[in-house]
Amino acid sequence: MTNASDHGPAHRYTAELAGDIEQKWQAFWRDNGTFNAPNPTGDLATGDPLPTEKLNIQDMFPYPSGAGLHVGHPLGYIATDVFARYNRMLGKNVLHTLGYDAFGLPAEQYAIQTGTHPRTTTEANIENMTRQLNQLGLGHDKRRAVATTDPEFYRWTQWIFLQIYNSWFDEELQKARPIEDLVRDLMTGVRQTKDGRDFKDLNTEEKYAALDEFRLVYLSDSMVNWCPGLGTVLANEEVTADGKSERGNFPVYRKRLRQWMMRITAYSDRLLDDLDLLDWPEKVKSMQRNWIGRSRGAQVAFESPAGAIEVFTTRPDTLFGASYVVLAPEHELVEELTAEAYPEGTDERWTNGEATPAEAVESYLNTIAAKSDVERQENKEKTGVFLGSYAVNPVSGDKVPIFIADYVLTGYGTGAIMAVPAHDERDYEFANVFNLPITAVLDGDVSEEAFTGDATHINSANDNGLDLNGLGKDEAINRAIDWLTEREAGEEKIQYKLRDWLFARQRYWGEPFPIVYDENGQAHGIPEDQLPVELPEVEDYKPVSFDPDDRDSEPSPPLAKATDWVNVTMDLGDGPKQYKRDTNVMPQWAGSSWYQLRYIDPTNDEQFVNLENEQYWTGPQPDVHGENDPGGVDLYVGGVEHAVLHLLYARFWHKVLYDLGFVTSKEPYRRLFNQGYIQAYAYTDARGVYVPAVEVEEKDGKYYFNGEEVNREYGKMGKSLKNAVAPDDIARDFGADTLRVYEMSMGPLDTSRPWATKDVVGAHRFLQRLWRLVVNEDTGELAVSGAELTAEDEKQLHRTIAGVRDDYEHLRDNTVVAKLIEYVNYLTKTYPDSAPRAAVEPLVQMVSPLAPHIAEELWSRLGYDGTITFVPFPAFEEHLLVDATVELPIQINGKVKARIDVPTDASKDEIEKLALGDPKVGELTAGKNVVKTIVVPGRMVNLVVK
Repeated sequence: MTNASDHGPAHRYTAELAGDIEQKWQAFWRDNGTFNAPNPTGDLATGDPLPTEKLNIQDMFPYPSGAGLHVGHPLGYIATDVFARYNRMLGKNVLHTLGYDAFGLPAEQYAIQTGTHPRTTTEANIENMTRQLNQLGLGHDKRRAVATTDPEFYRWTQWIFLQIYNSWFDEELQKARPIEDLVRDLMTGVRQTKDGRDFKDLNTEEKYAALDEFRLVYLSDSMVNWCPGLGTVLANEEVTADGKSERGNFPVYRKRLRQWMMRITAYSDRLLDDLDLLDWPEKVKSMQRNWIGRSRGAQVAFESPAGAIEVFTTRPDTLFGASYVVLAPEHELVEELTAEAYPEGTDERWTNGEATPAEAVESYLNTIAAKSDVERQENKEKTGVFLGSYAVNPVSGDKVPIFIADYVLTGYGTGAIMAVPAHDERDYEFANVFNLPITAVLDGDVSEEAFTGDATHINSANDNGLDLNGLGKDEAINRAIDWLTEREAGEEKIQYKLRDWLFARQRYWGEPFPIVYDENGQAHGIPEDQLPVELPEVEDYKPVSFDPDDRDSEPSPPLAKATDWVNVTMDLGDGPKQYKRDTNVMPQWAGSSWYQLRYIDPTNDEQFVNLENEQYWTGPQPDVHGENDPGGVDLYVGGVEHAVLHLLYARFWHKVLYDLGFVTSKEPYRRLFNQGYIQAYAYTDARGVYVPAVEVEEKDGKYYFNGEEVNREYGKMGKSLKNAVAPDDIARDFGADTLRVYEMSMGPLDTSRPWATKDVVGAHRFLQRLWRLVVNEDTGELAVSGAELTAEDEKQLHRTIAGVRDDYEHLRDNTVVAKLIEYVNYLTKTYPDSAPRAAVEPLVQMVSPLAPHIAEELWSRLGYDGTITFVPFPAFEEHLLVDATVELPIQINGKVKARIDVPTDASKDEIEKLALGDPKVGELTAGKNVVKTIVVPGRMVNLVVK
């Protein structure tokens, strides 16, 4: 590979010299705490007056992978560092640091395979990643770095969990409140229990149960993906399309398990509405809106032998077309609605070939047990069985059969749907498979497929005062809801797709829950002075596994093996008692839901963040951002893959903390920017096996590895594709500043771009030309002169400053590089021997955010002490941004014959006089008549001559 270690003049800027310079200045920054941002109060306060302006910049929390970084990973980190350095030069107090989201399954899987403690692996990975990031010269406040695996950090994760656990959501005030407020209201009769009983009359266990129905964290029997072969619950993403575990290929079953849940759904409206306050990409806002999925409709009751089947529909106006009801197979009424025998004449297609409904249901449940929710939703083949019982359509009075089918999920809506096959594609397919009625209630063709458009209503009237015929959608919906409400057959309801957050994992490497259970199985929060609850040592890190086919088995997490840790004597206020600890751990999302707050106050051992410090760094700034400013981190940069889960969870936690008075900001991240990705070509041989991309040769438009032709594909960069390029290699061969400049020059930050190592040399040559403007390559002496700037120099300099400032401000680093290259080329061409100091010094300042090491070195060689970090960024003069004159072409009979310079503010008459007075024009028109003069100011003059 071509590198920058060429042998030339003794003082040329080479990879070796770059490496020496970079180590020198990184040591200077480290020893002098250059990037340490002071707090208003606490350990990180200096006592000095703080700068008038502050800036809080943050990168999304990285996971410390064992594979280390490739050149795609630092793209966003370099961009935020450039932005931070630029703003320091504007005089702002800048908080910029980076920690590690260090709990995760990879370290645990490695521990299972090797017996190495996950902490050992994680700490080694953090050390390696820190080394790689340090090499890039990122200006982080190292004092503020945290890792979620540090007990000092997850002590506060557990503390926040307890605050949420000990809170409830007041729907009237639309905010979280402490649970003791609820207890007071229940005891005084201000509020009622969920089931209407008098709280004062309940025994202790009943009171606990009543409160649990309000808590923002609660235990619930939830449907999960249970994998007996692995002994753990899996996320949907960890289950293959054929219902097997991605790791190990074991069967996965849908099963109800008692799990911790967070009541994020209570915040659905605020999570939706407050998106309008945020400076986020519209794409991300749309993804969150769709995930939350707020919709207006009606909750409708279909009476059945087991009572009312509650169905939510956004289209109650189509009730007359509802010809059957479908329950999720896991619906709580399935067993009660399963008849002893099929009614006489039941269509055989409804029975799944079984003799009785009970046999059909059991067979069907076994068939679908291994399907994930995603597979069930996407499955084109419609399957189901008839329960042998009927419900009553509330508007038509017709008896409609009740089925179970896997395309209905218990986690969405009520777990039951009214099927309107004429106007829903999935219902239409199901009705065709099972020979069910398809009745159009909208005036559209349903002979070959469902009609899902808008049309006037037909076949939609009854004898009880409901007539929707001829009405449009909105009016029909309103009339249907009114009719249902009047007859107590339904009511208007706002529904959400958002489900409560499953907040437990059967793993070892995660935050332990600060919860113990008494002899009755009642959960109790651990006293705050006993936090953190640290992970115990265990003999091995595997959860207890079972026969892969044992769907009735129950999880036994790794922590359950630490019996001395699980069984504990504690005094929770009523004397010492025996308790059992919770043996699940929190999901990886826990630490990343609040870490931006710990960056603010990382050494505070009394609070997770001091309110004065939080208000300074993330509090609302209505005078800067407008009266509706929610506060939050000023700039948050990361990939769009975190658009929903991480950002939604972090917003939820933050809002609870805001409601409880622990923070002043309503939102964690005021401004969000999604960076693109660095991608790369990968190559596979005839077997489909990836070969090292660096060893592939191109010849006549084809690609060869060891003489054999290989296939080229384009996409992500990674170790498995053998196309990853380590930043260490680029820094070694060209210098870290070259890597920084190249990555920032590749294209707009929010788009993806292809990596090409051969192009890195271009960025290095730019830095070499910059170096030569300051340092004589032969002697090492200063190369600048004391010459005055010419008018053209002034123009080029100030236009560069103005353009670069605007580009830095708007994260357009690629055009910053382009403008700086253009200016360096101008100086190099204009002054081949010695450029004026007054033209070069501002250039070094402008380069500093992009290539800080070389800028520091050049600034030092220019005679300045200390660091360039806080040297004010160059300013520009407005009058030098506008040309005093403009060159205009002069056409004679439509052909350009001359050019003249005219004042930019010259009138048409003045331009005409200057054109006619030009000597060359005079020669060409001598002895002829100028019959017409056309002047287009700023563009041209056209003379018609005869």
